[in-house]
Amino acid sequence: MKLKHLLLIAALPMAMTISAQEQAEGTSPLKKYVIGFYNLENLFDTIDSPDTDDSQFLPDGGYQWTGFKYKNKIKNMSYAISKFPKELAVLGVSEIENEEVIKDLVSQPILADRNLKTICIEGPDRRGVDVGMIYDADVFTPTNIVSHHLRYELAKPFISRDQLCVTGLLDGEQIHVIVLHWPSKYGGEKVSTPKRNDAALTTKWICDSIFAIEPEAKIVVMGDLNDDPNTECIQKYLGAKHDRNQMQPGEIYNPCYNIYKSGTGTLGYQDVWCLYDQVMVSTPWLDKSDLSTLTYWKSEIFNRDFLKEQSGKRKGYPKRTHTAGTWTNGYSDHFPSLIWVVKK
Repeated sequence: MKLKHLLLIAALPMAMTISAQEQAEGTSPLKKYVIGFYNLENLFDTIDSPDTDDSQFLPDGGYQWTGFKYKNKIKNMSYAISKFPKELAVLGVSEIENEEVIKDLVSQPILADRNLKTICIEGPDRRGVDVGMIYDADVFTPTNIVSHHLRYELAKPFISRDQLCVTGLLDGEQIHVIVLHWPSKYGGEKVSTPKRNDAALTTKWICDSIFAIEPEAKIVVMGDLNDDPNTECIQKYLGAKHDRNQMQPGEIYNPCYNIYKSGTGTLGYQDVWCLYDQVMVSTPWLDKSDLSTLTYWKSEIFNRDFLKEQSGKRKGYPKRTHTAGTWTNGYSDHFPSLIWVVKK
């Protein structure tokens, strides 16, 4: 069954609930908001940073990263974001060198009609890549920003990206957004899996800390997790579940699991689709009995044709910036992952 049909089926119960309420109460259409995540694939500037290993992304580096290429990268990524639903409220991002590059991104003329602001706290990653956030200041107001180092329980201490937690008001309602880029599979599964398990335990610790203060907290966990939804780091160590009917207070629901099982992913590798880019929600988002508060509606992978390779052996895969070391003037090697939330 095609993904769009699966998403349609998943959305039907909510759609029918919305329709019945609107007809019975004569209310105006529900407000809709999109919350998403996008790995921007090495969004580096051309300036040498003495504190990080950014040598590949310099004019005389391996990628011969010039101002011309950087401007094209910014232009392409801003175009991609402009094609996101107009309801985009919050977008977590990864593989950014610093906040200046995403400021350059949101300042592009094609995004001028959106009041987009940025957040980034630079972390300890050796290459200098960080996670950050782009948000529509007309609908989302940050109230607290914390960047968490990884907590080491299963692996030896190592250097990786911090985990960004932004608390804010979306349409006047408090939510917490955790933006992640878990350790890669560099070195193989045996070496890297314990690192991702520690990253998952760190994320769970952040969630549990929020739940301890706010038991009914609406948390969004998003990021490039470098693993699929069915792996132990996500299911066992983060504790994310994929059956919304079995959700308990203080737990995280992962709607990307069923999307992944349908054969859809956010990046392709050796003729296999992986779904590393995931957006999950805590249990309180799932209560459809009271649509006067923000409620989870549906998920999607934003895999529009313009983001894809149109020919060759990589046809249908994300059209990336570099392929086999050659500049291809694309977008990213990942597709974005989005969720929709609604409110009366």
